[in-house]
Amino acid sequence: MNIYLEAFGLFSKIGVFTIGGGYAMVPLIEEEIVEKRKWIAKDDFIDLLAISQSTPGILAVNISIFIGYKLRGIRGSIVTTLGTILPSFLIILAIAMFFHNFKDNPIVERIFKGIRPAVVALIAAPTFSMAKSAKVNRYNVWIPIVSALIIWLLGFSPIWVIIIAGVGGYLYGRLRHPKVES
Repeated sequence: MNIYLEAFGLFSKIGVFTIGGGYAMVPLIEEEIVEKRKWIAKDDFIDLLAISQSTPGILAVNISIFIGYKLRGIRGSIVTTLGTILPSFLIILAIAMFFHNFKDNPIVERIFKGIRPAVVALIAAPTFSMAKSAKVNRYNVWIPIVSALIIWLLGFSPIWVIIIAGVGGYLYGRLRHPKVES
């Protein structure tokens, strides 16, 4: 099968059946791209995910751009991006056209209330996967917990948390492994 058609179909399928945004898509993309098709190595996927999170924009679109580019350059990134955004665009367009007909329907309200816990689980799964890949353990688990609490409870900007963590990591690395001059 043509890799462009296969990638478009794969990202479209994930886009259609994923509720909860980019973080909910991550485990599905990882399973399909890394585990089943072995198009990208696990370490490369984690790196692409980190870059996607650091890049401005929608996570699902960012990760699809980087994966497509890694697979087949600019054409690959266009195909995977279209596969990611087209289903969402069409679904949102349909909902916008017909939402007024069922917005007060109690069955629809119950369906959305039932979907919420599943969305939380879909977002939690890649978080634990990334923590494992980043070698978060009992000695350093306090870093993401404290960072999340500072952002959530104190309203601290995530940008400052990232900058402080980067500087702290750099300084820790310099102290732990000083350069030996010859």
